[in-house]
Amino acid sequence: MEMRLDIRTREQLVDRRQRLVAARQTPAAPSELGDLLDQVDAALSRFDAGSYGLCETCHEPIEGDRLRVDPLIRFCLDHLDAAEQRALERDLQMASQVQRTLLPKRDIEASTWDIHYRYDAMGPVSGDYCDVILPRVASSGVLVAVGDVSGKGVAASLLSAHLSALFRTLDDVGLSLRDMLYRANRLFCESTGESHYATLVLGRARVDGTVEWANAAQGAPLLLHDGRVEVLPTRGLPLGMFCDSPYRSETLHASPGDLVVLYTDGVTEARNPRGEEFGGERLASALAGTRPASAREAAELCFAALERFRSGTPSSDDVTLLVLHRSVDAPG
Repeated sequence: MEMRLDIRTREQLVDRRQRLVAARQTPAAPSELGDLLDQVDAALSRFDAGSYGLCETCHEPIEGDRLRVDPLIRFCLDHLDAAEQRALERDLQMASQVQRTLLPKRDIEASTWDIHYRYDAMGPVSGDYCDVILPRVASSGVLVAVGDVSGKGVAASLLSAHLSALFRTLDDVGLSLRDMLYRANRLFCESTGESHYATLVLGRARVDGTVEWANAAQGAPLLLHDGRVEVLPTRGLPLGMFCDSPYRSETLHASPGDLVVLYTDGVTEARNPRGEEFGGERLASALAGTRPASAREAAELCFAALERFRSGTPSSDDVTLLVLHRSVDAPG
């Protein structure tokens, strides 16, 4: 896989060089093109010498996500100079602000449902994807999505934003969830690198209490009904692995007081000081026997159990949890 990625990166650099050479031949070409061409030539020389992707100071591998975003970088994070460190911090702050603006409101009332989520990024930006898309017509139902893009940092956050744009566009077409996942998978395959993929749960909650969900290798959603927790398994391949992957969906009917929980593996793979994982069973136990009056209350129960389990152990991944709570019955 890494060799194919290196070949692809080199091909992209060669293509970029050809474009720069052509651009420099146009009248009034900016002088900066010469500097950029020199950087591309230097990167190609590093490929020929077998040193591409190695920090020029410590000779250790440069962070992969940074290379995918900018194939011209020459130093790892530990060996940026002061000006580069400040520029990187500004970029991360800007990326963090942009990502926060893409998140939905924390508490949402959607007809017979109330929705609350927790989205805790491990760093300035996150590869987790969380969205709530309200319908233009109430009867079509509210669309919710929780997912996780492979990798970390800015590259993962860019792909998370890409997912948001994909599903908001596809939701306007009126597709079933399985068709939406099929098309999103094809588009994600065609527009991202070979090393990137995303796991995802997609759900639609309608006014009458019907909940449809489809899963692309994300943790199975949980249903809390009358104090009992049920796992809602339906599996599919991650988005971006195979362009023609099929997906299936399942449906259930939720009564007033029922709730559905979606989450990323930052929840279930959180560890305590002994190195044990929180796991899906502990998450289910946090809700079993309870009857939360709102989505927010249910989320607080889950996070209280998670914090007790972690006992101060720092997070090693982004954490996202979303709760749909059937607040009232549909009007007659």
